[in-house]
Amino acid sequence: MSLLSERQKEELHKSMLEYLRANNFTSAYNALKEDTGVEYTPDPKAKYAGLLEKKWTSVIRLQKKIMDLETRNASLQEELSLAPSKRAAMQADWVPRAPAAHVLTGHRQSITRVAFHPQYSLLASASEDATVKIWDWETGEFERTLKGHQKVVNDVEFDHKGHLLVTCSADLFIKIWDSQNEWKNIKTLTGHDHAVSSVRFMPGDQYIVSASWDHSIRIFDVASTHLVRTIRGHTDWVRCVTPSDDGRLLASASKDHTAKIFDPLTGEQKMELRGHEHQVEIIYFAPIASYDAIRELAGIPNTDRTKRPGAYAATGSRDKTIKLWDTQSGQMLKNLAGHDNWVRALVFHPSGKLLLSASDDKTIRVWELATGRCIKTVEAHTHFVATLAWGRQRVSSKANGSDGADSKTAEEKLVNVVASAGVDQMIKIWLP
Repeated sequence: MSLLSERQKEELHKSMLEYLRANNFTSAYNALKEDTGVEYTPDPKAKYAGLLEKKWTSVIRLQKKIMDLETRNASLQEELSLAPSKRAAMQADWVPRAPAAHVLTGHRQSITRVAFHPQYSLLASASEDATVKIWDWETGEFERTLKGHQKVVNDVEFDHKGHLLVTCSADLFIKIWDSQNEWKNIKTLTGHDHAVSSVRFMPGDQYIVSASWDHSIRIFDVASTHLVRTIRGHTDWVRCVTPSDDGRLLASASKDHTAKIFDPLTGEQKMELRGHEHQVEIIYFAPIASYDAIRELAGIPNTDRTKRPGAYAATGSRDKTIKLWDTQSGQMLKNLAGHDNWVRALVFHPSGKLLLSASDDKTIRVWELATGRCIKTVEAHTHFVATLAWGRQRVSSKANGSDGADSKTAEEKLVNVVASAGVDQMIKIWLP
Protein backbone atom coordinates (compact mmCIF):
# COMPACT_ATOMS: atom_id res chain seq x y z
CA MET A 1 0.00 0.00 0.00
CA SER A 2 1.43 3.37 -1.03
CA LEU A 3 2.25 5.80 1.81
CA LEU A 4 1.68 8.80 -0.47
CA SER A 5 -1.71 10.21 -1.49
CA GLU A 6 -2.42 10.99 -5.16
CA ARG A 7 -1.97 14.72 -4.46
CA GLN A 8 1.40 14.15 -2.75
CA LYS A 9 2.53 11.92 -5.66
CA GLU A 10 1.61 14.63 -8.14
CA GLU A 11 3.47 17.27 -6.10
CA LEU A 12 6.55 15.04 -5.92
CA HIS A 13 6.49 14.31 -9.68
CA LYS A 14 6.11 17.99 -10.57
CA SER A 15 9.00 18.89 -8.21
CA MET A 16 11.19 16.28 -9.90
CA LEU A 17 10.17 17.48 -13.37
CA GLU A 18 11.00 21.09 -12.44
CA TYR A 19 14.41 19.96 -11.05
CA LEU A 20 15.23 18.02 -14.30
CA ARG A 21 14.07 20.91 -16.51
CA ALA A 22 16.06 23.54 -14.53
CA ASN A 23 19.20 21.44 -14.81
CA ASN A 24 18.73 20.70 -18.56
CA PHE A 25 18.24 16.94 -18.15
CA THR A 26 15.91 17.06 -21.20
CA SER A 27 15.68 13.35 -22.04
CA ALA A 28 15.16 12.38 -18.39
CA TYR A 29 12.54 15.17 -18.13
CA ASN A 30 10.63 13.89 -21.17
CA ALA A 31 10.88 10.25 -20.04
CA LEU A 32 9.54 11.03 -16.53
CA LYS A 33 6.72 13.15 -17.99
CA GLU A 34 5.72 10.30 -20.30
CA ASP A 35 5.95 7.59 -17.60
CA THR A 36 3.92 9.53 -15.02
CA GLY A 37 1.45 11.05 -17.41
CA VAL A 38 1.56 14.31 -15.45
CA GLU A 39 0.52 17.48 -17.20
CA TYR A 40 3.21 20.01 -16.28
CA THR A 41 3.81 23.53 -17.62
CA PRO A 42 7.22 24.86 -16.51
CA ASP A 43 7.05 28.16 -14.62
CA PRO A 44 10.18 29.54 -12.82
CA LYS A 45 7.89 31.43 -10.41
CA ALA A 46 5.68 28.42 -9.57
CA LYS A 47 5.82 26.76 -6.16
CA TYR A 48 7.66 23.76 -7.66
CA ALA A 49 10.75 25.85 -8.44
CA GLY A 50 13.50 24.69 -6.08
CA LEU A 51 11.02 22.62 -4.01
CA LEU A 52 12.98 19.36 -4.34
CA GLU A 53 16.20 21.00 -3.06
CA LYS A 54 14.34 22.59 -0.12
CA LYS A 55 12.85 19.26 0.91
CA TRP A 56 16.20 17.54 0.57
CA THR A 57 18.11 20.07 2.74
CA SER A 58 15.38 20.01 5.43
CA VAL A 59 15.77 16.18 5.59
CA ILE A 60 19.52 16.60 6.10
CA ARG A 61 18.92 19.18 8.85
CA LEU A 62 16.51 16.82 10.61
CA GLN A 63 19.02 13.97 10.36
CA LYS A 64 21.70 16.17 11.97
CA LYS A 65 19.29 17.15 14.75
CA ILE A 66 18.46 13.48 15.39
CA MET A 67 22.18 12.60 15.57
CA ASP A 68 22.82 15.46 18.04
CA LEU A 69 19.93 14.32 20.25
CA GLU A 70 21.16 10.72 20.13
CA THR A 71 24.67 11.84 21.23
CA ARG A 72 23.20 13.91 24.09
CA ASN A 73 20.95 11.03 25.13
CA ALA A 74 23.94 8.64 25.18
CA SER A 75 25.98 10.98 27.42
CA LEU A 76 23.04 11.42 29.82
CA GLN A 77 22.54 7.65 29.97
CA GLU A 78 26.24 7.25 30.74
CA GLU A 79 25.99 9.81 33.53
CA LEU A 80 22.97 8.03 35.00
CA SER A 81 24.71 4.67 34.88
CA LEU A 82 27.69 5.90 36.90
CA ALA A 83 28.02 4.35 40.35
CA PRO A 84 26.62 6.58 43.14
CA SER A 85 30.09 6.89 44.68
CA LYS A 86 31.49 8.28 41.41
CA ARG A 87 28.52 10.59 41.10
CA ALA A 88 29.10 11.82 44.65
CA ALA A 89 32.73 12.60 43.79
CA MET A 90 31.58 14.56 40.74
CA GLN A 91 29.21 16.51 42.95
CA ALA A 92 31.73 17.20 45.71
CA ASP A 93 31.64 20.93 44.97
CA TRP A 94 27.90 21.14 44.31
CA VAL A 95 26.10 24.30 45.43
CA PRO A 96 22.39 25.20 45.10
CA ARG A 97 21.14 26.74 41.88
CA ALA A 98 17.66 27.92 40.88
CA PRO A 99 15.07 26.62 40.52
CA ALA A 100 14.55 24.63 43.73
CA ALA A 101 13.64 20.95 43.27
CA HIS A 102 10.69 21.17 45.70
CA VAL A 103 8.72 23.97 47.32
CA LEU A 104 7.03 22.75 50.52
CA THR A 105 4.03 24.74 51.71
CA GLY A 106 1.71 24.26 54.67
CA HIS A 107 2.91 26.51 57.49
CA ARG A 108 0.61 29.44 58.20
CA GLN A 109 3.27 31.84 59.43
CA SER A 110 7.01 32.47 58.99
CA ILE A 111 9.32 29.47 59.19
CA THR A 112 12.07 29.95 61.78
CA ARG A 113 14.26 26.87 61.38
CA VAL A 114 14.72 23.67 59.37
CA ALA A 115 16.70 20.53 60.32
CA PHE A 116 17.57 17.35 58.39
CA HIS A 117 17.27 13.85 59.83
CA PRO A 118 20.78 12.31 59.87
CA GLN A 119 19.75 9.00 58.26
CA TYR A 120 16.40 9.24 56.49
CA SER A 121 15.10 11.67 53.88
CA LEU A 122 13.16 13.60 56.52
CA LEU A 123 13.16 17.31 57.25
CA ALA A 124 11.69 19.06 60.29
CA SER A 125 10.54 22.69 60.11
CA ALA A 126 9.68 25.03 62.99
CA SER A 127 7.35 27.98 62.57
CA GLU A 128 5.81 31.03 64.16
CA ASP A 129 2.46 29.19 63.78
CA ALA A 130 3.44 27.19 66.93
CA THR A 131 3.84 23.92 65.01
CA VAL A 132 6.62 21.68 63.75
CA LYS A 133 6.10 19.87 60.46
CA ILE A 134 7.84 16.75 59.18
CA TRP A 135 8.45 16.36 55.43
CA ASP A 136 10.04 13.85 53.05
CA TRP A 137 12.53 16.04 51.19
CA GLU A 138 13.22 13.50 48.43
CA THR A 139 9.60 13.37 47.27
CA GLY A 140 8.45 16.76 48.59
CA GLU A 141 5.64 15.01 50.50
CA PHE A 142 4.21 16.34 53.78
CA GLU A 143 4.33 13.71 56.56
CA ARG A 144 2.80 15.17 59.74
CA THR A 145 2.37 18.14 62.08
CA LEU A 146 3.64 18.13 65.69
CA LYS A 147 1.52 20.23 68.03
CA GLY A 148 2.36 20.95 71.64
CA HIS A 149 3.89 24.40 71.84
CA GLN A 150 1.59 27.35 72.54
CA LYS A 151 3.67 30.06 70.87
CA VAL A 152 6.32 30.59 68.17
CA VAL A 153 8.66 27.58 67.76
CA ASN A 154 12.13 29.10 67.41
CA ASP A 155 14.41 26.12 66.82
CA VAL A 156 14.40 22.42 65.99
CA GLU A 157 17.14 19.76 65.83
CA PHE A 158 17.53 15.99 65.59
CA ASP A 159 19.95 14.08 67.80
CA HIS A 160 22.87 12.38 66.02
CA LYS A 161 20.98 9.10 65.45
CA GLY A 162 17.72 10.78 64.50
CA HIS A 163 15.76 9.06 67.28
CA LEU A 164 14.86 12.27 69.09
CA LEU A 165 13.84 15.73 67.98
CA VAL A 166 14.22 18.77 70.25
CA THR A 167 12.27 22.02 69.88
CA CYS A 168 12.13 25.28 71.80
CA SER A 169 9.55 28.02 71.91
CA ALA A 170 8.54 31.48 73.05
CA ASP A 171 6.22 29.61 75.49
CA LEU A 172 9.40 29.06 77.65
CA PHE A 173 9.35 25.28 77.05
CA ILE A 174 11.81 22.90 75.42
CA LYS A 175 10.19 19.71 74.14
CA ILE A 176 11.64 16.36 73.10
CA TRP A 177 9.77 14.24 70.54
CA ASP A 178 10.31 10.51 69.84
CA SER A 179 10.62 9.94 66.08
CA GLN A 180 10.43 6.16 66.59
CA ASN A 181 7.17 6.28 68.54
CA GLU A 182 4.70 8.25 66.42
CA TRP A 183 6.58 11.49 67.15
CA LYS A 184 5.14 11.62 70.67
CA ASN A 185 6.18 14.51 72.92
CA ILE A 186 7.97 12.43 75.57
CA LYS A 187 9.65 15.20 77.61
CA THR A 188 9.14 18.86 78.42
CA LEU A 189 12.02 20.82 79.95
CA THR A 190 11.61 24.02 81.93
CA GLY A 191 14.01 26.50 83.46
CA HIS A 192 14.17 29.57 81.26
CA ASP A 193 12.41 32.76 82.38
CA HIS A 194 11.75 34.09 78.88
CA ALA A 195 11.35 32.88 75.26
CA VAL A 196 13.80 30.12 74.31
CA SER A 197 15.50 31.10 71.06
CA SER A 198 17.92 28.26 70.32
CA VAL A 199 18.42 24.60 71.28
CA ARG A 200 21.02 21.99 70.29
CA PHE A 201 21.99 18.44 71.23
CA MET A 202 25.51 18.24 72.65
CA PRO A 203 27.78 15.60 71.02
CA GLY A 204 26.88 12.24 72.58
CA ASP A 205 23.23 13.31 72.88
CA GLN A 206 23.18 13.08 76.70
CA TYR A 207 22.72 16.82 77.10
CA ILE A 208 21.01 19.67 75.30
CA VAL A 209 22.09 23.29 75.38
CA SER A 210 19.66 26.18 75.01
CA ALA A 211 19.75 29.97 74.76
CA SER A 212 17.09 32.47 75.71
CA TRP A 213 15.81 36.03 75.83
CA ASP A 214 16.51 35.78 79.59
CA HIS A 215 20.22 36.43 78.67
CA SER A 216 21.26 32.91 79.76
CA ILE A 217 22.54 29.67 78.23
CA ARG A 218 21.38 26.50 79.99
CA ILE A 219 22.46 22.87 79.80
CA PHE A 220 19.92 20.12 80.54
CA ASP A 221 20.31 16.37 81.08
CA VAL A 222 18.14 14.64 78.45
CA ALA A 223 17.37 11.50 80.51
CA SER A 224 16.36 13.22 83.76
CA THR A 225 15.35 16.63 82.20
CA HIS A 226 17.27 18.28 85.08
CA LEU A 227 18.95 21.63 84.61
CA VAL A 228 22.69 20.91 84.90
CA ARG A 229 24.21 24.36 84.41
CA THR A 230 23.26 27.97 83.82
CA ILE A 231 25.80 30.14 82.00
CA ARG A 232 25.52 33.90 82.16
CA GLY A 233 27.81 36.13 80.12
CA HIS A 234 25.67 38.14 77.75
CA THR A 235 23.94 41.39 78.67
CA ASP A 236 20.99 40.85 76.31
CA TRP A 237 18.93 38.25 74.45
CA VAL A 238 21.05 35.21 73.42
CA ARG A 239 19.89 34.44 69.89
CA CYS A 240 21.92 31.34 69.11
CA VAL A 241 24.05 28.70 70.85
CA THR A 242 26.01 25.85 69.26
CA PRO A 243 28.56 23.29 70.54
CA SER A 244 31.87 22.38 68.90
CA ASP A 245 32.12 18.89 67.35
CA ASP A 246 33.88 17.50 70.42
CA GLY A 247 31.52 19.27 72.86
CA ARG A 248 34.38 21.06 74.64
CA LEU A 249 33.30 24.54 73.61
CA LEU A 250 30.05 26.45 73.24
CA ALA A 251 29.61 29.42 70.92
CA SER A 252 26.83 31.94 71.41
CA ALA A 253 25.54 34.98 69.52
CA SER A 254 23.60 37.80 71.12
CA LYS A 255 21.59 40.97 70.72
CA ASP A 256 24.36 42.66 72.74
CA HIS A 257 26.44 42.81 69.47
CA THR A 258 28.89 40.13 70.68
CA ALA A 259 29.55 36.44 70.18
CA LYS A 260 31.17 34.48 73.00
CA ILE A 261 32.99 31.21 73.54
CA PHE A 262 32.30 29.29 76.78
CA ASP A 263 33.55 26.13 78.49
CA PRO A 264 30.37 24.04 78.97
CA LEU A 265 31.86 22.10 81.91
CA THR A 266 32.68 25.13 84.04
CA GLY A 267 30.55 27.83 82.43
CA GLU A 268 33.67 29.98 82.17
CA GLN A 269 33.88 32.51 79.34
CA LYS A 270 36.92 31.69 77.18
CA MET A 271 36.66 34.48 74.60
CA GLU A 272 34.56 37.42 73.49
CA LEU A 273 34.27 38.08 69.74
CA ARG A 274 33.59 41.77 69.38
CA GLY A 275 33.37 43.64 66.07
CA HIS A 276 29.81 43.56 64.77
CA GLU A 277 27.88 46.83 64.82
CA HIS A 278 24.45 45.25 65.38
CA GLN A 279 22.80 42.14 66.85
CA VAL A 280 24.67 38.91 66.08
CA GLU A 281 22.05 36.53 64.68
CA ILE A 282 24.04 33.35 64.22
CA ILE A 283 27.35 31.65 65.03
CA TYR A 284 28.79 28.36 63.78
CA PHE A 285 32.10 26.63 64.40
CA ALA A 286 34.02 25.92 61.19
CA PRO A 287 34.46 22.20 60.44
CA ILE A 288 38.03 20.88 60.40
CA ALA A 289 37.70 20.47 56.61
CA SER A 290 37.61 24.29 56.35
CA TYR A 291 40.75 25.02 58.37
CA ASP A 292 43.18 25.03 55.42
CA ALA A 293 41.02 27.46 53.42
CA ILE A 294 40.51 29.76 56.42
CA ARG A 295 44.26 29.81 57.14
CA GLU A 296 44.98 30.63 53.51
CA LEU A 297 42.44 33.48 53.65
CA ALA A 298 43.89 34.90 56.87
CA GLY A 299 47.53 34.34 55.89
CA ILE A 300 48.11 32.10 58.92
CA PRO A 301 51.42 30.20 58.49
CA ASN A 302 51.26 26.50 57.74
CA THR A 303 53.13 25.75 60.93
CA ASP A 304 49.75 25.90 62.70
CA ARG A 305 48.35 22.48 61.84
CA THR A 306 45.90 22.02 64.71
CA LYS A 307 42.94 19.74 64.03
CA ARG A 308 41.20 20.71 67.27
CA PRO A 309 37.46 21.27 66.78
CA GLY A 310 36.24 24.79 67.48
CA ALA A 311 39.40 26.64 66.41
CA TYR A 312 37.52 28.96 64.04
CA ALA A 313 33.97 30.30 63.85
CA ALA A 314 31.74 32.32 61.53
CA THR A 315 29.15 34.86 62.65
CA GLY A 316 26.30 36.57 60.79
CA SER A 317 24.78 39.85 61.92
CA ARG A 318 22.11 42.46 61.36
CA ASP A 319 24.97 44.75 60.27
CA LYS A 320 24.74 42.77 56.94
CA THR A 321 28.20 41.22 57.35
CA ILE A 322 29.67 37.80 58.02
CA LYS A 323 32.86 37.61 60.07
CA LEU A 324 35.38 34.79 60.45
CA TRP A 325 37.14 34.47 63.81
CA ASP A 326 40.04 32.75 65.52
CA THR A 327 38.23 31.59 68.66
CA GLN A 328 41.43 31.16 70.67
CA SER A 329 42.79 34.67 70.21
CA GLY A 330 39.45 36.40 69.58
CA GLN A 331 40.95 37.96 66.46
CA MET A 332 38.65 38.71 63.52
CA LEU A 333 40.25 37.07 60.48
CA LYS A 334 37.99 38.34 57.69
CA ASN A 335 34.91 40.44 57.11
CA LEU A 336 32.66 39.18 54.28
CA ALA A 337 30.44 41.98 52.99
CA GLY A 338 27.94 41.59 50.16
CA HIS A 339 24.46 41.03 51.56
CA ASP A 340 22.07 44.00 51.40
CA ASN A 341 20.20 43.13 54.61
CA TRP A 342 20.46 41.17 57.88
CA VAL A 343 22.45 37.93 57.67
CA ARG A 344 20.25 35.29 59.27
CA ALA A 345 21.77 31.87 58.52
CA LEU A 346 25.14 30.27 57.80
CA VAL A 347 26.24 26.79 56.82
CA PHE A 348 29.69 25.45 55.86
CA HIS A 349 29.97 23.40 52.68
CA PRO A 350 30.96 19.77 53.40
CA SER A 351 34.00 20.15 51.11
CA GLY A 352 35.33 22.76 53.55
CA LYS A 353 36.02 25.19 50.70
CA LEU A 354 32.83 27.24 50.81
CA LEU A 355 30.46 29.01 53.18
CA LEU A 356 26.77 29.53 52.38
CA SER A 357 24.79 32.40 53.87
CA ALA A 358 21.13 33.46 53.79
CA SER A 359 19.75 36.91 54.38
CA ASP A 360 16.76 39.19 54.59
CA ASP A 361 17.82 40.37 51.10
CA LYS A 362 16.03 37.14 49.94
CA THR A 363 19.24 35.54 48.62
CA ILE A 364 21.57 32.67 49.38
CA ARG A 365 25.21 33.57 48.77
CA VAL A 366 28.15 31.22 48.29
CA TRP A 367 31.54 32.42 49.59
CA GLU A 368 34.90 30.93 48.64
CA LEU A 369 36.71 30.64 51.96
CA ALA A 370 40.27 30.73 50.62
CA THR A 371 39.71 34.12 48.93
CA GLY A 372 36.73 35.57 50.81
CA ARG A 373 34.96 36.23 47.48
CA CYS A 374 31.23 35.80 46.91
CA ILE A 375 31.22 33.42 43.93
CA LYS A 376 27.47 32.90 43.55
CA THR A 377 24.19 34.58 44.47
CA VAL A 378 20.96 32.57 44.32
CA GLU A 379 17.70 34.55 44.23
CA ALA A 380 16.10 32.12 46.65
CA HIS A 381 12.87 33.45 48.16
CA THR A 382 10.23 36.14 47.75
CA HIS A 383 10.76 37.40 51.33
CA PHE A 384 13.38 37.31 54.13
CA VAL A 385 15.33 34.02 54.35
CA ALA A 386 15.54 33.01 58.01
CA THR A 387 17.14 29.57 57.93
CA LEU A 388 19.47 27.41 55.87
CA ALA A 389 20.57 23.81 56.42
CA TRP A 390 22.76 21.30 54.60
CA GLY A 391 21.60 17.68 54.54
CA ARG A 392 23.37 15.85 57.33
CA GLN A 393 25.67 13.03 56.33
CA ARG A 394 24.13 9.59 56.43
CA VAL A 395 26.71 8.18 58.79
CA SER A 396 27.33 5.98 61.74
CA SER A 397 27.84 8.20 64.79
CA LYS A 398 31.59 7.45 64.42
CA ALA A 399 31.93 9.78 61.43
CA ASN A 400 30.14 12.60 63.22
CA GLY A 401 32.72 15.02 64.51
CA SER A 402 35.43 12.88 62.90
CA ASP A 403 38.85 14.47 62.94
CA GLY A 404 39.46 13.83 59.28
CA ALA A 405 40.78 10.30 59.64
CA ASP A 406 37.44 8.94 58.53
CA SER A 407 36.80 11.61 55.94
CA LYS A 408 36.81 9.12 53.04
CA THR A 409 33.76 7.29 54.43
CA ALA A 410 32.09 10.58 55.20
CA GLU A 411 32.74 11.71 51.59
CA GLU A 412 31.04 8.60 50.20
CA LYS A 413 27.99 9.13 52.38
CA LEU A 414 27.66 12.81 51.71
CA VAL A 415 24.13 13.98 50.98
CA ASN A 416 23.94 16.95 48.62
CA VAL A 417 20.74 18.67 49.64
CA VAL A 418 20.11 22.15 51.02
CA ALA A 419 16.91 23.50 52.58
CA SER A 420 16.05 27.16 53.02
CA ALA A 421 12.95 28.85 54.46
CA GLY A 422 11.67 32.06 55.93
CA VAL A 423 8.98 34.70 55.98
CA ASP A 424 7.35 33.62 52.68
CA GLN A 425 6.20 30.43 54.53
CA MET A 426 7.88 28.24 51.89
CA ILE A 427 10.57 25.63 52.41
CA LYS A 428 12.73 25.22 49.34
CA ILE A 429 14.66 22.01 48.74
CA TRP A 430 17.73 22.47 46.55
CA LEU A 431 19.01 19.28 44.89
CA PRO A 432 21.65 18.53 42.21
